[in-house]
Amino acid sequence: MSQSLDSLLAEYDELEKKLADPSVHADQAGARKLGKRYAQLGPIVKTAREIEQTRSDLEAAKELAGEDSAFADEAKQLEEQLPKLEEKLTELLLPRDPHDGDDVLLEIKSGEGGEESALFAGDLLRMYTRYAERQGWKVEMLDGTDSDLGGFKDVTVAIKAKSATPDGVWSRLKWEGGVHRVQRVPVTESQGRIHTSAAGVLVFPEAEEVGEVEIDEKDLRIDVYRSSGKGGQSVNTTDSAVRITHLPTGIVVSCQNERSQLQNKARAMQVLQSRLAALAEEQKAQEQSDARRTQIRTVDRSERVRTYNFPESRISDHRVGYKAHNLDQVLDGDLDAVVDALAAADRAERLAGG
Repeated sequence: MSQSLDSLLAEYDELEKKLADPSVHADQAGARKLGKRYAQLGPIVKTAREIEQTRSDLEAAKELAGEDSAFADEAKQLEEQLPKLEEKLTELLLPRDPHDGDDVLLEIKSGEGGEESALFAGDLLRMYTRYAERQGWKVEMLDGTDSDLGGFKDVTVAIKAKSATPDGVWSRLKWEGGVHRVQRVPVTESQGRIHTSAAGVLVFPEAEEVGEVEIDEKDLRIDVYRSSGKGGQSVNTTDSAVRITHLPTGIVVSCQNERSQLQNKARAMQVLQSRLAALAEEQKAQEQSDARRTQIRTVDRSERVRTYNFPESRISDHRVGYKAHNLDQVLDGDLDAVVDALAAADRAERLAGG
C-alpha cells in the first residue's frame, strides 16, 4: 500500500470533516468522489480500531487473569481473534482496483449461432438485470438491436448503484467480460439436437463525467436516426437516436433511450468517454507488462470464459474451475456464488503478490 495505515486513518478523519461541511455538497460530483473514498476507507478504519481495542482488552485480561480465571478464558479468546483481525487488515490494505466503487456500462453481442445466439444474449441480459435487482442496483437501457425471435443482436445497458460504496457495481461485475457459451436445444431445432452458440460480454467502468478523456470533435462521425422498438418498429417520429463513431479507434456507440437527440448525444458521448478511458488504461497496463486480465472482445468460442449447459443444468467458469448444477437459478440472477469464486481467486492472487 503506497500510504501507511496512519496516513489512511488521518485521511479518513479529514474526509469525515469535509463531508460534514454543507458547502462541500454544493458540488455534487466532488461530494460523490469524497463519499466514495470515505466509504472505501471505512472498513480499513473499522478493522484497525477493532485491532487496537482487542489489543487493549487482551492486555487488561492478561493482567487480571491471575486474580480471576474468567479473565484467563477471555484472554485466550482475544488471542485467537487478534490474528484473524490482523489478517483481515492485511487484506484490506492490499492495493485496490481504483474502479471498484464505480458504476458500469455493459454490452452484450450475439456471435456464432444466429438466432439462437441472439436469444442467449437476451438471456444474459435478463440474468444481469435480475442480479442487479437483487443487489439493489438500477439498470438503464441505452441501446439495442432486436432479433426476429425476440433476442438481441447487441444491447448496451448502464448499471448503477443507488449510493456510493467501496464495493460497487464494478467490484462484482468486472470479471464478466469475455465469451459466454451456451449448450442447449435451440427453439429453431426440429430434431432435438444440442447446439453450441456464444455471446460476447464487454463490461467497463462508467466515466463519472465527460472530460476525463479529451475527444477531438474532428475525430467523430455522428449519425442520427429514428429510435426503434421491438420488431424494428419506429417509436419516434423524429431522428432522435444518435450513433457516434470514433474514427481513430473505430469504437462505435449509440443511444436511443433518451427523449431528445441532444440527450442521446450527451449520453452516447459519456459512453464513448468510458470506452476510451478503459482502452487507455488497458494500453497502459500492457505497456507496463501488467498481469491484469484483459477482456475478450471477439466472439470466438475458443476464447470462452463460461459455459451454460442446459441438458446438465450446469454452469462452468473456466478461469477458476468453478462448476455448479443450478443453471436455472443463475440465469434468474443468482450469480453471487460464481462471482464470489472469481473474487476469491483474485484476492488469493493479490495476497500472493501475483
